[in-house]
Amino acid sequence: MKARIDLNLCSGHARCYQIDPDLFDIDDSGYALNAEVDIDPADEHKAIDAVASCPERAISLH
Repeated sequence: MKARIDLNLCSGHARCYQIDPDLFDIDDSGYALNAEVDIDPADEHKAIDAVASCPERAISLH
């Protein structure tokens, strides 16, 4: 599974990072740094939570 982050939609809320800082990299302002992240099967539940927490709906799972 992969998480895709639309960097144009990301508004720097950093909620994904709060859910799993090892999975999502952000800059000092809270904006996502990577457009695509590989998800380990053990972390899928955190990725699903991150998608649900993003107010901009910038994260999708594939």
